[in-house]
Amino acid sequence: MTSRERVLAALNHQEPDRVPLDLSGHRSSGIAAIAYARLRRELGLPTRPIRVYDPVQQLAIVDDDVLQRFHIDAIELGRAFALEDRHWQEWTLPDGTPCLMPSWVRLRREPGRWTVLSESGRVLGQMPDGVLYFEQIHFPFAEGDDLAHLPEHLAESMWHAVASPPGPLAAGSAGLNLLAEGARRLRGQTDRLIIGLFGGNLLELGQMLYRNDNFLMLLAAEPHRAHAFLDAAVAMYLPSLERFLGAVGPHIDVVLFGDDLGSQRGPQVSPVMYREFFQPRERLMWARARQLAPHLKIMLHCCGGVRELLPGLIEAGLDTINPVQISCQGMEAAGLKRDFGAQLTFWGGGCDTREILSHGTAERVATHVREQVNTLKPGGGFVFQQVHNIMADVPPANVVAMFDAAFEAGRYA
Repeated sequence: MTSRERVLAALNHQEPDRVPLDLSGHRSSGIAAIAYARLRRELGLPTRPIRVYDPVQQLAIVDDDVLQRFHIDAIELGRAFALEDRHWQEWTLPDGTPCLMPSWVRLRREPGRWTVLSESGRVLGQMPDGVLYFEQIHFPFAEGDDLAHLPEHLAESMWHAVASPPGPLAAGSAGLNLLAEGARRLRGQTDRLIIGLFGGNLLELGQMLYRNDNFLMLLAAEPHRAHAFLDAAVAMYLPSLERFLGAVGPHIDVVLFGDDLGSQRGPQVSPVMYREFFQPRERLMWARARQLAPHLKIMLHCCGGVRELLPGLIEAGLDTINPVQISCQGMEAAGLKRDFGAQLTFWGGGCDTREILSHGTAERVATHVREQVNTLKPGGGFVFQQVHNIMADVPPANVVAMFDAAFEAGRYA
């Protein structure tokens, strides 16, 4: 099977020749740039410039030689853009490794920290010395909201202002043409499945603008204001979704939405609150995506313990969920597969990153991965990725052990 055929079979709950594998197919299955530089050395691969495509999370673009070494079956649409030297600027990772950052990211060195700024010059996030990624420090709606000018306020929110490729290259009508051409070109260059990242976050958007505590209180204490905000968000998202899929829809296979609805101990919101505030709006966006591009599968990035919310997500039209955070309450792989495996594809859950990948031996990693794969692969409906990104402190030997074990254990015949 080709990689694309392999992943589509799994998404259609059929058993392909082997379990599909993902590394950096989206921004929660990637690898920290520090760890990536070490991994290349571990594999004995030639030195190449380390490109940090996600500045906030400090994630690296994974080169083709690594994708081939680990038999990776899915890639992100964003790798089709920012291909020229002028799209990158020199920077240095926290461990001293030289790297390249997107040229449009505004970075400033201050005493004891790096900061990232908006176009207006406001400090949106910081990476203090000794820290390995940026954290948001400005919340535009913390003191009061302004729904009439929501897009303008997003430009002052770190997670929206600090863009990964294609970033500002896709702005305006000319950008849509560039977006369409890049997607068409990538489709013609690869037999891997292509994931298009859209976003459409709802709970997280409120938390990014109001701040976590403020938005959770808004949902509980002032539901009419929360509904007004979420309506404004969807009114902003739908035209963007139409433009995005109008440009790239024919050339991608999966459209990825995002919303971290869970925490370590379970959902951030109750199933009742989920169905009131979020499910109707997700259903609307996901149905519109299917109208625009009926062949697409709908994937949601959703961290945390969300077992109680899965029935509602399935009802809303979800096809697949990542990263399947198996260390959270209620997220044991066997129970998820038993109760939801016929309806939902688990894109993740292949290796615990919180403890085992970071702190275990290579042998323990391999044993754990074989157990997870054997639990999740029957009947299809499973794409292997580790639980979220490979962090900077993960030993490269553990990364090799993880993917080699997944490849070996993933064979169906």
